[in-house]
Amino acid sequence: MDIAISRRRFGLLLSASAVAGLHAPAFAQGTWPGRPIRLVVPFPPGGGTDLVARAMGQTLSEQLGQPVVIDNKPGASTIIGTDAVAKAAPDGYTLLLSGSTSFSVNPALRAKLPYDTVRDLAPIAIVARTPLVLVVGKGQPWQSLPELIAAAKAKPKSIRYATFGSGSGPHLSGELFAMAAGIQLQDIPYKGSSQSSLAVIGGEVEIAIDTVAAVAPHVRAGKLRALGIVGATRSSMLPEVRTLAEQGLPEATFDAWYGFAAPARTPAPVIDKLARTVVATMGHPALQAQLRAQGMEPVAIGAAAFRAQMEGEISRYRALAHRAGIAAE
Repeated sequence: MDIAISRRRFGLLLSASAVAGLHAPAFAQGTWPGRPIRLVVPFPPGGGTDLVARAMGQTLSEQLGQPVVIDNKPGASTIIGTDAVAKAAPDGYTLLLSGSTSFSVNPALRAKLPYDTVRDLAPIAIVARTPLVLVVGKGQPWQSLPELIAAAKAKPKSIRYATFGSGSGPHLSGELFAMAAGIQLQDIPYKGSSQSSLAVIGGEVEIAIDTVAAVAPHVRAGKLRALGIVGATRSSMLPEVRTLAEQGLPEATFDAWYGFAAPARTPAPVIDKLARTVVATMGHPALQAQLRAQGMEPVAIGAAAFRAQMEGEISRYRALAHRAGIAAE
């Protein structure tokens, strides 16, 4: 009997040791973070995502008591940087800050990715939205959205709009607008905001859909005319411009946003602490003012709502791409 009890106790000790071994990464529950955190940004320095990362990185560092080091990994439409995080150790020391391109557009439009966005990333929080706006050149006759739609219906594909290439945000939002309005537009690719804005100002194309931050100076200067905000809410930079939804086209809504994520299987206590810290950080008035000055709207959307939005957008954009024949390689 004594031998049996001893063996049973020994077995229980072995089982406890095995469980402890399986949960060894849970060290982070009590001591995380114990060293600097790498925040991967899949864009070059100086862009919108990089500005959000650097603005938040300093405040997060103060909150967490460890340096937050920005690691720019641009390329392949954010795939290089996103892949680096998806395959990193799930210990809370490698995080991703990227736009909705990484979280919903790429998985919707690209059949082959080196990772599974939904399976391999753990959402933490959405921290900012970047409203898009539909603009026309000052030389165009349309003073309102209904006038533009009427002209497009009268001559299908006669009105051209600037995009950043197939599958880009402006391309998807332009297709959503066209479908919602029952019109046909002709997309023309450019390399970025500066080129597309100049093209609209110069009359090379008739309209563009771009970030409020990129085109607001041209709108204020009278070189472009804003006909509608494409996002779900108005922009503080152009508060007088109504959304497309307010003008009867809710199906045309397209939101560009920025979110934090970690590798999947990162311990839940670490994700929870990160989420709480990020939400607290977004409450800082100075940070909010800094983001708004860049044309962004600060928000604090938690992990569950983040995942729901990501999965919903993947389904929506995938269906849109199928109907419109959009493919990104």
